[in-house]
Amino acid sequence: MGSKTVVNNYGAFDVVMSHGKGSTMWDVNGKKYIDFLAGIAVNSLGTDYPPLVEAVKKQAEKTLHVCNYFMSDVGVQFAEELLKATGFEGIYFGNSGGEGNEAAIKLARKYGHMNGGEKRYVIYTLESSFHGRTMATLTATGQDKFHPDYFAPYVEGFKTIKPNDWEAIKTAFDDTTAALLIECVQGEGGVNIIDPAWAQAAADAARKAGAIVMADEVQTGFGRTGTLLASDALGFKPEVVSFAKGVAGGIPMGGILFRGKANNVFKAGDHQSTFAGNPLACAAGLVVLHELLKPGFLDSVTEKGEYIKKTVASWNNPNVGEIRGKGLMIGIDINDPKSALELEKKLLAAGLLTSTAGRNTLRLVPPLNISKEEIDEGLAILKQELTNL
Repeated sequence: MGSKTVVNNYGAFDVVMSHGKGSTMWDVNGKKYIDFLAGIAVNSLGTDYPPLVEAVKKQAEKTLHVCNYFMSDVGVQFAEELLKATGFEGIYFGNSGGEGNEAAIKLARKYGHMNGGEKRYVIYTLESSFHGRTMATLTATGQDKFHPDYFAPYVEGFKTIKPNDWEAIKTAFDDTTAALLIECVQGEGGVNIIDPAWAQAAADAARKAGAIVMADEVQTGFGRTGTLLASDALGFKPEVVSFAKGVAGGIPMGGILFRGKANNVFKAGDHQSTFAGNPLACAAGLVVLHELLKPGFLDSVTEKGEYIKKTVASWNNPNVGEIRGKGLMIGIDINDPKSALELEKKLLAAGLLTSTAGRNTLRLVPPLNISKEEIDEGLAILKQELTNL
């Protein structure tokens, strides 16, 4: 249906969604789906969350857009509250994760030039990472499958190291290194977990070489892994954090937070965006932030994630391999080669929205406020279809 009118760059399924409530969706034919996908970790408070809907309506009645010659009242409020909650000193608003990481890359390059000249421009990322679809963020992505020949030549100045490899960080960084960029949980790479001790050691080594340290929190940020920022739990205290996806509960928004050596690097004209700091997105972002900061909310994200992982493990299904994740960012390895995509299709037909990641991993990223009843309903579908593989 939709594929006849919209270019299918996404390999989308032939399903056209109509509406939702909480963590339940319906398509145009009235079919119901339990949402373990949340628009790929975007709809952090589910669908039709009343405070979010009300805030967007109220802001739409005031103004939808204020150009960047000025600031908006709601944009200033969101920036101030976000900086206070995260402990950062500055913020740049954008519209997407790719744009946020692009801003981080530009900041790192300028920082390197300011602190080492033309030779300090190399940015290290991790193997199996994913950082976006622009030319620079695509190059930064540590997966060969995202580097087809027809997009070449790629942007120079990016190198990768293997995550959790202690030997690699002993010799990787030198006076050409501008930054180390760590994806705190590798979502697209297969929901791979980064060892906190290794992340801290890698950050120390990069800083010793004169570089800054950056965290890609496009998917892991804003409560997804059970803390406001996933880097908080990893403990490596990045100078720059990129964010997007769930920050505004479904309204497009992204950007970077910066502090310490990264503060005051950007000057007027270094990086701009027409829609950055859009008042509608900032109004939505305030609702999300206030919800995340409510007592017990982030703890509930961790508890729900542990419940899902333990429940799936308790089935002792031979089709299931390793189960890993943090908070409500969960990866389930499927043992039969190439069967994760087949399982995703079966789950969709049965009424459960999921995605795949890495080589053969089923990825679950439901809304952070998903109910126990919706979790159990979704798990019942998952159990049945795993059995039918």
